[in-house]
Amino acid sequence: MPGRHLPPNHAAGDERTLGGYMAVHARPAAFEGADGWSYSVDVATDGTPDDPRGPVGAYLLFLRWRRIGEPGIEGHLETGFVAHAATEAEARAAVGGMTLLAVKAELDALLGGRAASTQPARPWWEAMREEGE
Repeated sequence: MPGRHLPPNHAAGDERTLGGYMAVHARPAAFEGADGWSYSVDVATDGTPDDPRGPVGAYLLFLRWRRIGEPGIEGHLETGFVAHAATEAEARAAVGGMTLLAVKAELDALLGGRAASTQPARPWWEAMREEGE
């Protein structure tokens, strides 16, 4: 299925924030991590009933995209809770207000400053053929 292009709706929000970007472009924000992999990001929530800051916590869920073969998810990273609120909608709104620079900093912190991956950008069997030759 080919991708579709929707023109941005700049009246939908401030595209410099996570929630604004998602509203303006009608898709998740995406980043290149310090490890050289591509990640898209979403806001996830979970109950935190014993936390005095609020019964709902929100965190960032980064999906790492496969480099070789069919498009798909190859892994993921999660931050700790970055916002707490009384309701899920309030928690999501708080995280949605984060700037894209702050979201990227969270991704890089999770990666621990790892340098770009040295994995070959070709199938493993081709890389193995070179070693055996």
